[in-house]
Formats: sequence, structure tokens, C-alpha cells
Amino acid sequence: MTDTDISSISSEELTERRRQLRRKRRSRFLQTSWQILSMTGLTIGVVWLVTLPDWMLHDSSQVIIEGNKTLAPDALRSKLSINYPQSVLAVQPEKIARQLEAEAPITDATVSRRLFPPGLIVQIQERQPVATVYSSPNSLATLPQSKTFDNLFAIALLDQAGTWIPYEKYATFNQSPKLPTLKVIGMQEQFADQWPSLYERVSRSPVKISMIDWREPSNLILHTELGIVHCGPLSSRFAEQLKVLDRMRKLPDNMDVDEVAYIDLSNPDTPMLELVPSAIRAKQKEN
Repeated sequence: MTDTDISSISSEELTERRRQLRRKRRSRFLQTSWQILSMTGLTIGVVWLVTLPDWMLHDSSQVIIEGNKTLAPDALRSKLSINYPQSVLAVQPEKIARQLEAEAPITDATVSRRLFPPGLIVQIQERQPVATVYSSPNSLATLPQSKTFDNLFAIALLDQAGTWIPYEKYATFNQSPKLPTLKVIGMQEQFADQWPSLYERVSRSPVKISMIDWREPSNLILHTELGIVHCGPLSSRFAEQLKVLDRMRKLPDNMDVDEVAYIDLSNPDTPMLELVPSAIRAKQKEN
């Protein structure tokens, strides 16, 4: 092969390479342009969809509350941080759910968007109060002998785990709140860890318990269908104390319960009856 042939071939190769480079540049230019146009179109489309009147939340009636049994839907909707009108796509479901959990007496909330028709679906799980916490009388001596509780007023509710629900908050979400029948007075913060096991045993007690008086930690007092019961400090023997109380069901058949000031089960091995002063005097006269 001559030098002229080599020069000719090299020139042809260079020309072809230039053509290939030009084609590649045009291809990259077209590809980049298409990507830019696609992204621009997508952005314009999203903005258009977001601002469509049919995808807007105009008022709270477009928020559907599910899972509520006692809590008022309108009260729950009022706690949602939504500035109407607002696009349903602009709402932050997780943020709204966490806010509702913090402000309402619920254990869990899930918020999801609905596009057709536009709206929000809020699924909640209510807290289930099991006891009502009442104000404590000034005197420790007034309540144990009292047969009524007219001087008390509800200040909070407790669920099974011991979560404290202020009464005002509960009433805000329930216009006609039905309070739990179990009453508690003297509930203090240091008792929170003990409440779950205490409530479990009280709820299973064969003898109906209507009130727990926890004002004095050294003496837990129960108001029961058999009368007032002194248990001493809450201990691991509480379940045994309730079993002893159950075995005393025939007490009203053997004596007038009005003569009994309280049943002392602080030592379940030797239960005792403390009589009212008038009954003691009557017994002394008989002897």
C-alpha cells in the first residue's frame, strides 16, 4: 500500500468520525431537550392538577372520621391543622395524625388522602376510660364513713394503662360523656406504674368495687358491696385480700352491715371487723 492510499484512508476515517461525532451531539441535544420539555410539562401538569378546584379541600365536611364511638366527629375535625381552601395533595397526613394524637383522647390516628371525590379519611382508635378520678375531700376522715359522693367532682379519667385524661379534654370531644362507674380519689403520679395490675385485679374481683381511695399510700381503701375495706399499703398480697373478701360474702347474713365501720384486711390471714361506736356500746351493754 502506497503513502497516497494511507493518506486517503486516514482522511476518510477522519471524515466518518466527524460525522459520528456530529450525530452523537445531535442525539444528546435532542435527548436533553426532550428531558427538559418532559420535566417542564410534568411540573406544569402537577401544578395544574394541584390547583384544580375539584382537588381542593374547601371545608371540614370533606374530612371523614372513622373508628369513633363516643368522640364527636366535629370536635375531632376542629383539631386538624388545615387552612381551607387547600389542595388535598398539599396536606401532610403524618403531621395531622400526630397532632390529633397529642390533642385528642385517642391512642392512634391514621390520615389518608382521597382524590375522587377529594377529601381526607381519618381513622382513629379511641382511648377507653375505665375509671373516673375525682377530687379529694380536704379531710381524710370524711370519706371512709360516707355513703354518698355528692361533694366530689370529676377531674380526670384513666384508661387501663393508667394514662391520665383531663376531664375538660374528654368533655370537649364528647358533649355527653358517660363516665366509668369505678371512682378513684387520691391518684398520684407515683402510683401510675401500679395502676395496671391494681385495675386488673379490681375489675376481676367477684365482689363489686365502686371506689378506690388512694389518698393515703399506707392504707388503700376500697368501697365495695360488702362495705368499706382497709387493705393497708398496696402489696403483692392484694389478690389474696380480694379472695378473702370474696369468702366474706355471707357477712350481711350474720350481722347488720351498718354496724361495721370497715373490714380490715391489712393482714389477710386474720381479717378483722371494726365496728361503729354505737355498735361497740351496744355490745358492751349486752355483756
